[in-house]
Amino acid sequence: MRDFKRRLIGGISLAILAGTATGANAADGKFFERISTYPVFKTLPDGADPATETVAEIISATKDGKTLVFTDSPAEALVFLNIEDPSNPAPAGRTELGGEPTSVTVGANYAFAGVNTSESFTQPSGHLAVVDLNTKEIVAQCDASGQPDSIALSQDGKFVAIAIENERDEDLNDGVIPQLPAGHLTIFDLDADGMPTNCEAARTVEMTGLADVAPTDPEPEFVSINDDNLAVVTLQENNHLAIVDLASGEIVTHFSAGTSSADAIPTQKARLVDGTGSITDVPREPDAVAWIDADRFVTANEGDYEGGSRGFTIWNKDGEVLFDSGAQMEHLGMSHGHYPAKRAHKKGTEPEGVAVGTFGDDTLIFVNSERGNFVAVYKDTGGEPEFVQFLPTHIAPEGLLALAENGLFVVANEKDEAEEGVRAHVGIYKFGADAAEYPQLISETDPKTGAPIGWGAISGMAGDPSDASKIYGVSDSFYDAARIFTLDVSEMPAKIVSYVDLAGGSADKYDLEGIAIRKDGGFWLASEGHPKKELQHYLLQVSSDGTIEQEITLPETLIEQAKRFSLEGVTEAEINGTPVVVVAVQREWNDDPKGMTKLGIYNPADKSWGFVHYPLDAPKSPAGGWVGLSEVTYLGDNKLAVVERDNKGGTDAAIKQVTVVSLDGVTPAAHGEELPVLEKKVVLDLLPQMSATNGWTPDKVEGLAITADGRVLISTDNDGVDDATGESLFFDMGNVSILN
Repeated sequence: MRDFKRRLIGGISLAILAGTATGANAADGKFFERISTYPVFKTLPDGADPATETVAEIISATKDGKTLVFTDSPAEALVFLNIEDPSNPAPAGRTELGGEPTSVTVGANYAFAGVNTSESFTQPSGHLAVVDLNTKEIVAQCDASGQPDSIALSQDGKFVAIAIENERDEDLNDGVIPQLPAGHLTIFDLDADGMPTNCEAARTVEMTGLADVAPTDPEPEFVSINDDNLAVVTLQENNHLAIVDLASGEIVTHFSAGTSSADAIPTQKARLVDGTGSITDVPREPDAVAWIDADRFVTANEGDYEGGSRGFTIWNKDGEVLFDSGAQMEHLGMSHGHYPAKRAHKKGTEPEGVAVGTFGDDTLIFVNSERGNFVAVYKDTGGEPEFVQFLPTHIAPEGLLALAENGLFVVANEKDEAEEGVRAHVGIYKFGADAAEYPQLISETDPKTGAPIGWGAISGMAGDPSDASKIYGVSDSFYDAARIFTLDVSEMPAKIVSYVDLAGGSADKYDLEGIAIRKDGGFWLASEGHPKKELQHYLLQVSSDGTIEQEITLPETLIEQAKRFSLEGVTEAEINGTPVVVVAVQREWNDDPKGMTKLGIYNPADKSWGFVHYPLDAPKSPAGGWVGLSEVTYLGDNKLAVVERDNKGGTDAAIKQVTVVSLDGVTPAAHGEELPVLEKKVVLDLLPQMSATNGWTPDKVEGLAITADGRVLISTDNDGVDDATGESLFFDMGNVSILN
C-alpha cells in the first residue's frame, strides 16, 4: 500500500449540514433547486402498459444540452428525453439495442452505448453500439471483447474507452474471486465525424497482475477521461485504480485504493439510526470516478466485494489521497432523515456515483447516496472540499450528470416496482437559486455520540402550549426505539434538538403515530396496533422523560373488530365541558359502515370510551388507493382539525387535506351502540404545498402541530427511506385562523 503523504478526514458542522444560505453566499444564487421529476414509464411507446418495468441508470446529454440520453436496461434500449424546457421534459424516442445497455456517452453526432450480450458469467460478450443522433438508428456495432460496464468519451472526440468488467458470479463459491475470464479496458479510436476507425479490432489494455486482490481477475468498473486523454479506471472488487494513456494504450501508473475509517456511524443490524459504531481500515473499493481537473479525480467508495468505506476520496493522478470524507456521507444521511437504517450493518448510505462540473466561479463535486436517496454537493477548494448543499432525489440514484453550460444537474434514479407504487425517475435541478429549499427539517448533534441525532418516519406532532418555538414529534415502528423528539421551530429549517426513548412499558415494541401534550405534564401517545404482528392498540400516558405511566386499551368488543390500520393521531381536548383525550382510527374496521371510520373519545376521569363516526371523502382515492385519517388536533370550542389522506403518492396523489369537525352538542356512544356521524368541512388542501419542490409527492402526510403563537405546521412520514424517497416535508401553512 502506498505511503500516503496527506490525509484529510473531516467532521462536518450543523450549519454546513443544513445547506442553509448565509451571508454573501445567499445573495449570489449558488444553490440548486429541483425543477422537474420525470417518470421513465412516460417514455414508453403509445399503447404500452404503463406498469412495464423501466429504469433510468446511466445518463448523458447531447452537446447542446437539450436532449438527455439514458440507459433502460429492462427494455434493452436507449431513451431520449427532450429538455429544451427542462421544467417540462418530453419523450424524444427510444432505440432498441438488442442487449442490456450498461452505460452511455454522447458525442457531436453519435451516442455510444456499451451493450451486454453475455450468455453466462464464463462466456461474457458485448459490443459498442453507435447510434445516430438524428435518426436514432444504430449505425455500427463494434465487438468490445467482453461484458461492458462504464463507457467514456474523450473531450476531443478521439477516443471511446469501455471498462470491460466480466463480472463475477456472486452465487459461485460465495462470490469469491478470482473468477475468470479477466476484465480489461477496451479503446476505440474515432475519426473526425465520431465513427470508430477500429471497429473490427479494438485496442485492449490488459489489467492482470496489478492488484493485490485477485490479480488474475481484474474487474474494471468505471472509467473517466481527462483533457490529456488519461483514463482513470476503477477496479472495484480488486480495490485498485489504474491510469491509462489512451493514445498509447499503456498503463501509466496504478495503485491500491487503500482503506478508510469512519467513527460515530450506525453499524447495527437493528433498525436504529444512532452513531454508536465505527468501521476501521475498510477497503474503499471505489465504483464511479470523475476527474476534477487534469491532475485530480474523485471516487465514490461504494464497495461491492469485501469493503465499502461509505464515503468519497479525492486523489491526484500519482495515487496520493488528498482528502477522504470519513463519516460525512453517513452523517448527512442521519441529520437529514435520509439514513437507510436497514443497511446500517452493510454499506450504510452507499456512495456510488460522482460527477464534476463548473457552475459560476465554482467547481462542484456531486456524490450520490444510492441507499439514502440524496446527492451531496461540495465546492472544490483544492484541499478539503466545502459542503454546499443536500439534494433529495428519487429512489436509488445511479447516474449523475452536470450540464454546467446549461446550468443544470441531472440525476437518473433506477428503482422501479410498479406494484409497490415505486417508479424510476429522472430528476432535473437548476443552478442559481438564492437559498436551498431542502432540508425543511434537520437534526443537531447527539451529545451521547457526537454524531447527528438520527431520525426518520415522523408520524405525529404536537405544539408546546407554553413555548412558540417548540413542538414535539414521534417516529413510528419502522425503528426499534420508540422516541419522542423535541423540535425547535423558531426558524427554518426546523431542528430536532433532543429526544427521549420510551421506557417502562409492557410491550416489546410500540408503533407511535400520534402525540399530544398533557396539561398536567407529560404526553399522550397513540400506538397503532397490528394484529398479525401482535402489536396492541394503546393510548399511552407518558411522563416528560419517556416513562410509560399507563397503557390504556380499547374496549375488548372493539378490539375484536380491529383491522391492520388503527390508532393514528391523538389530542387532549375539552368536549362539551368534559376533559377528554381524542384518538383517530385511520380506516374502517369490521364493524364500520363503508366509508366511515371512528374517532375515539376517552375520559380519564372515569376511564370510559365513547365513539363517533367520521365520514371519509371516499372509500377509495381516484387512483384506487384507500382513504384514511393521519392526525387529529384540538382547536378549542369543541372543534377538531383532522388530517385526511389517500395512500397514493406522485402523480396519483389526490386527497391530502385538513378538515374540521365539531362535537358541539354531540354525545359519543359506547361501542356496540349506534354512533353519531360528524359533519366535516374541508379547510386546507395540502397538495399544492406538498408538490411545491417538484419532487415525488409523498403519500403520508401525518403530522399537524399548532404552535403557541398559532402557526399551523405540517409534516410527512418518509417511511424510514425504505422503498421511499426519504424526503421529509415540513412546512408552515399559516395562522390557525385558516382552519376556521
